[in-house]
Amino acid sequence: MRTTDFHFDLPDELIAQSPAPRRDDSRLLVLRRPTGTVEHRRFTDLAAELHAGDVLVLNDSRVIPARLRARKSNGDGAVEILLLEEAAPNEWWAMLRPGRRVRPGTHLTLIPSTGTGPVITAVVLEKNDAGHGRLRFAGTPNVLDVLPTFGEVPLPPYIGRPTGSSTDDVNRYQTVYAQPAGSVAAPTAGLHFTDAMLTGLRATGVEICFVTLHVGLGTFAPVKVEDVEEHAMHEERYVLPATTAATVNRAKRDGRRVIAVGTTTVRTLESAAVGSQVAPGAGRTRIFIHPPHAFQIVNALLTNFHLPASTLLMLVSAFAAPGEMGGRELVLAAYAEAVRQRYRFFSYGDAMWIS
Repeated sequence: MRTTDFHFDLPDELIAQSPAPRRDDSRLLVLRRPTGTVEHRRFTDLAAELHAGDVLVLNDSRVIPARLRARKSNGDGAVEILLLEEAAPNEWWAMLRPGRRVRPGTHLTLIPSTGTGPVITAVVLEKNDAGHGRLRFAGTPNVLDVLPTFGEVPLPPYIGRPTGSSTDDVNRYQTVYAQPAGSVAAPTAGLHFTDAMLTGLRATGVEICFVTLHVGLGTFAPVKVEDVEEHAMHEERYVLPATTAATVNRAKRDGRRVIAVGTTTVRTLESAAVGSQVAPGAGRTRIFIHPPHAFQIVNALLTNFHLPASTLLMLVSAFAAPGEMGGRELVLAAYAEAVRQRYRFFSYGDAMWIS
């Protein structure tokens, strides 16, 4: 398949610039795979789609304030740092802007986003073929500890306002169940859930469990090749706890549904699949799911609306028709209906349920 096969037209005004007034106050587009029909609901209607015995799996990775401002220690210009992935204790791979002017050996001093803070420095150890820099930080035992003072919310570039400018972003660009820190972008399908909704689902007999996939560049990097199969995903770290694996495996043996909240959860479960079971543990995945893909674990998917020609849209298209090539047409038709009905798109936008 060609990358251009996954393009669709989206009016700019449908790109959500801020979250809904309440987390669960979003819309829900329902796509029925057996019939290809589309229904329009509210997110709170998701409870009616779930049944006792279903296993709902969520990605509990916590977004870090990954965007940093710095200046060269010699005073020669400002530098923007976007942390991507921890490489070693107090060392991170990062996107640097302007990248060409930040060479290996460059020393940087971080600028506190709160106005004051300790002196934190970084040195660029090396650059890779993609132009990303490996930074070693000093002035703190762990740079994660000082990110609340120096970092800003790493909002996507299609949200056209200054990052870190809204106190709402600190809370709303984070799921209510976020735990281990490490993502540089939110697992956005989970942003719609409230504590009360999760409690209500548990009360109805839905089993809820968690995986961790630290969302990095691999999830959002653009596809730059024309042939989809030639795209190379970046690796991302995941953890599939033994308790989650046991819950998922019991459901699969019993013929009960395993429901993924978000594409990152899909990628974690399918990466850990051994036949119709999952293996617990920590690992790294560069799985690239596109049509035709035969899913081994996931039976239903809750997701947001994704960028044109993105790997996320390709994954959703594969899930719409597992093992077949027709999912792209189903999803693009549903997206066209979402545009006509003025759904809100992307990270802060509305949700989609595929069953």
